[in-house]
Formats: sequence, structure tokens, C-alpha cells
Amino acid sequence: MKKSIITLAVLSSMTFGALAAGYQAGDIVVRGGATMVDPSSDKATIFAADQTVDLGAGPISLSVEDDTQLGLNFVYFLDSNWAVELLAATPFKHDITVHTGAGSTNLGETKHLPPTLSALYYFDTNSNFKPYVGVGVNYTIFFEEDFNPALQGANSPTIVSINDGTTVTPVGAPLDANDLDLDSSWGLSAQIGVDYLIDEHWSINASARYIDIDTDGSFTAVGGAVPGKVSVDIDPMVYSLMIGYKF
Repeated sequence: MKKSIITLAVLSSMTFGALAAGYQAGDIVVRGGATMVDPSSDKATIFAADQTVDLGAGPISLSVEDDTQLGLNFVYFLDSNWAVELLAATPFKHDITVHTGAGSTNLGETKHLPPTLSALYYFDTNSNFKPYVGVGVNYTIFFEEDFNPALQGANSPTIVSINDGTTVTPVGAPLDANDLDLDSSWGLSAQIGVDYLIDEHWSINASARYIDIDTDGSFTAVGGAVPGKVSVDIDPMVYSLMIGYKF
């Protein structure tokens, strides 16, 4: 019986590895790896002069595509359960797609930085797996917003009409979109994640978080004669797979 217990212990250690030391107050973990921002698939309607825009197949709308960049993560432990985390990354670049009703085309692109500060709670598991949950606040900065050149100038798609909800007004002028500007955004975030402790210093981390990112975009159309706007609920899921080192 005693031999069987010893054998089982040896096999367990070969299968799962030695139990690594957990986290404690003052520990600092630095992580790096792939982070993907996957925006909500909801489409936002584009308005010109407070009216919907029709290029010939109904009101046009837009959506924001996903992107993957190098994610950076810094965690400071207050004790074995509570920690503070800062999420950073190299700038994300998103294609903006316009949906015309008859199809879709590239409207332009933007870059953004989404630093997020979170409070994390790690569960006691007495194992190398350290699951946690977190809530935080996000500040998203948009920059380098550019329209697709195909939507600018006299040869851009023609605005057939605009609609204020009761009256359809013929236009018959090129879209000629310019001066795209997206406002910065404050929002809350929530996440779940897990660390697997390889040894005293190294770990593997996987996490998924939701971030509330809402922005108002402004632009000009028809050679600057018409003000345009769009309110976009980006609200992405952010997925990360990282390697961590504990100091």
C-alpha cells in the first residue's frame, strides 16, 4: 500500500510538474504576447447633416474590423489574492468597412491605444493553475484616422439622396468624404483569465475581457459642404495569450 502511494505521487509529479510557489504581496509579473481586439459586429448608421445617406441601395452604415498586436501586461500583487494590472499594447490598426445595402467596401482605417487598469482577484487553488477575475477602467485614444482615397474627390460614389425620417431629398453629388475624426473613449472592462505557473518565475497566461468602447466620429462630405457624423459602439472582446515572468 505504501509503495502504491509513493508510485502514485511520482506519477503525479511527472504528469503535472512540481507545485510552483504562488503569488504574494510585492510580486511583479511582466507579460508579453499576442492580443486580439475583436470589435462588436453591430453596424452604426452614418449621418450627413443629421440625415441618413443613400448611395443607391438604402442607408449606409459602418463596422470596425479586428486586429492582433503585441500585448504588454504589468501586474502588481497586493497579497496572494488581490492584484492591480495595467494592459498596454502596440497600436491596433482597424479597417473601417462601409455597408451600402448592395455590398460593402473599405471606408478607411484608424489606429488606437486601449490602456486598461484593472483590479484582479486570484482564487486559491493549491495548484499551478491560478484562475482570476477582474474589473477595470479603459481609456481609448484614436489617431491616424484616414478615409479610403476611393471615397474622396469628384470620382467618389454619388450620394443619391438623404433622408431625415420623413422626407427624402435628392442630392446627386459625389460623397467626397474628408476630415475623419474619432473621439477618445472612457469605459469599463471585465475579464476572466488564468495563469499556469511553469516554475518560480515563468508562467503562461490566457485571458478574455470585454471593454466598453464608444466613440463619436465626425467628417465632412460633398467637398466640405456637408457635416457628417456616426456614433460607433465598438465594445470589443479582447483575447490575450502571453508569457509572464515574475520578479
